[in-house]
Amino acid sequence: MSNQRPGLGFLIYFTAAFTLGLYFTFAAVQGDYGVFRRAEIEAETLALRAELASLQADVDRMENLTRRLSDGFLDLELLDEQAREVLGMVRSDEIVIR
Repeated sequence: MSNQRPGLGFLIYFTAAFTLGLYFTFAAVQGDYGVFRRAEIEAETLALRAELASLQADVDRMENLTRRLSDGFLDLELLDEQAREVLGMVRSDEIVIR
């Protein structure tokens, strides 16, 4: 029985397999589709959903104001408020504080 060392081919094979394993591990964590990118996308999704909710509330408010000034349903107080704001006028019983 002779005392043989592993061959050069085995060393090259082991080094290549280890390098590929490191590459794929790095790509799974830091790559374009990795764990960190997924966390960024989820955080961005939450921020965009919050912005969408805010914008939807603004749209709902504007739709309500538009409906209140429509021909079918006229809110005279809102009309008076809008007209005075646009024209810069006040009623005689109002006090203006600047």
